[in-house]
Amino acid sequence: MARPPRLSPDELSAALAGLPLWSGDGDGIRRSIELPGFPDAVAALVRIAFVAEQLDHHPDADLRWRTLHLSLVSHSAGGVSELDLELARRIDGLFPA
Repeated sequence: MARPPRLSPDELSAALAGLPLWSGDGDGIRRSIELPGFPDAVAALVRIAFVAEQLDHHPDADLRWRTLHLSLVSHSAGGVSELDLELARRIDGLFPA
C-alpha cells in the first residue's frame, strides 16, 4: 500500500474546520467521547475497531472509565494524512456530537 502524504499545515487547518469535534496539529488529531458508562465506552471502542479495520488504519485509544480518548496520526507519513481525516469522519458518523 502506498504511503499517504503528510498534510500541509494549511490543508490540516482547512480539514479541521470541517471536523469540529477534533483538534490537533500536524503531529496528530484528537477527540474524546464521553459515554454513559464503562460498558458503553468499551462497546464504542469495539465499533471504532471495526471501522479502523476496514480502513487498515488504527487509532491510539485510551479508555478511562466512561471516556474514550482517541488520537489519529499516520506514523508512516510522519504526521496527519488524509487517512486520519477519513477515520475521523467515520468515527464522527458513529458518534456525532
